Amino acid sequence: MKQAQVTPWNGEGFNSTLRQGNITHHEYIQVGKGRDVGLNQIALFEGKVAGGNGEQVLSRDVYRLGQLFDFFRMLSFYFTTVGYYVCTMMTVLTVYIFLYGRAYLAFSGLDRGISKYAKLTGNTSLNAVLNAQFLVQIGVFTAVPMIMGFILEMGLLKAVFSFITMQLQLCSVFFTFSLGTRTHYFGRTILHGGAKYRATGRGFVVQHIKFAENYRLYSRSHFVKALEVALLLIVYLAYGYIEGGGFSAVLLTLSSWFLVISWLFAPYIFNPSGFEWQKTVEDFDDWTSWLLYKGGAHIQTLRGRILETILSLRFLIFQYGIVYKLHLTGKDTSVAIYGFSWVILVFIVMIFKIFTLSPKRSGNFQLMMRFVQGVTSIGLVLAVALVVFFTDLSIADLFASILAFIPTGWLIICLSITWKKIVRRLGLWDSVREFSRMYDAGMGMILFAPVALMSWFPFISTFQSRLLFNQAFSRGLEISLILAGNKANVDT
Repeated sequence: MKQAQVTPWNGEGFNSTLRQGNITHHEYIQVGKGRDVGLNQIALFEGKVAGGNGEQVLSRDVYRLGQLFDFFRMLSFYFTTVGYYVCTMMTVLTVYIFLYGRAYLAFSGLDRGISKYAKLTGNTSLNAVLNAQFLVQIGVFTAVPMIMGFILEMGLLKAVFSFITMQLQLCSVFFTFSLGTRTHYFGRTILHGGAKYRATGRGFVVQHIKFAENYRLYSRSHFVKALEVALLLIVYLAYGYIEGGGFSAVLLTLSSWFLVISWLFAPYIFNPSGFEWQKTVEDFDDWTSWLLYKGGAHIQTLRGRILETILSLRFLIFQYGIVYKLHLTGKDTSVAIYGFSWVILVFIVMIFKIFTLSPKRSGNFQLMMRFVQGVTSIGLVLAVALVVFFTDLSIADLFASILAFIPTGWLIICLSITWKKIVRRLGLWDSVREFSRMYDAGMGMILFAPVALMSWFPFISTFQSRLLFNQAFSRGLEISLILAGNKANVDT
């Protein structure tokens, strides 16, 4: 009987180990298999592997192996299976927990009180502890083993040169983006299950990926999370106490902003012909057409809905904290202020409903609706002007209110998608869909504006191809453009 060649990455290997069997593993110096892949193919592959590891965490086999192994073999088992993904998820969760903690300190005023107390007592280490965490975020120290490996293999000078070359090729951007990919799929599988095979495709990778396709693929896994981190950083910069002024704030939050930029723009930086103007124009047309797409919910279990609801409640911290920082509220900290902010939010939602209402009837009724929408818009502008003039509400308060209500609106969308069946029965799903479309349009414009700006400069596209891809890839891209002739808008 031929011996089955299995690995500990699947259920067969787990069962064999539990029965005290032997598992063969063959290593080769050179394997003749390889193909060029793009960023999307890599992301799908990493998502597939991360989801599989999430299922392993939930399996009984891993639980039984953890009980039967001795301490040292259990460590080996951990670091050769799910350990890498657990550490990756903990790295990203640490960023979120820390930033939400800093947001709480900023809203409550504790950071200012702690800094003043540290100055009075001469305890400089207290401030150092509060600010040191920013320097070790997004897995900065995970690059140390790689650097040490380069030094051992190449020597110090070649290792430094190789490391600098990698940074010029934006390898740190790619690594940070992959960090988010692994965390998303691993975490979603642990929360909701449903790991599945994801076809990565075997097409020619010198191909431009449309803006809408990248948005669909990375919207919930990277873009939303990046904007959440950006909102937390803005809150920290606006309401937190930072000793040393704006320059110190930039230095302290630099790694977190790097994470935001990497998660938002890596799919477009590593996209062939991503900054060609004609491609950008076509992508915008395709993007506006996609906004009419009607999607569905992906959470099917009651456990998943409950967990998603609990996790979504974190968005309430923005509204709850910012409301008490407005000039209009002064030093009033009563719960009524927070309740009144919800009344304002309901009023804003009703105004949004009026503006998005498009009756199918024609004639006088449709004309009447247009008239009501026009009167409402004029009245809204006058009401805001009067409130600013006769009360303590300032222009800065208006922007702060937008900063507070945007996460709350996202909370409403998340809960509506999670409990889609109930929302449908209440007849509110069409309104939620229009509300979600507005959020997608706003988030898309945040992403599209820098891409369009970079596309205005022709040399950026050439710089992108030369810097980010190898010589064969760049040559194939140039040949494809030549073969396209005068049709600059043909997909390469």
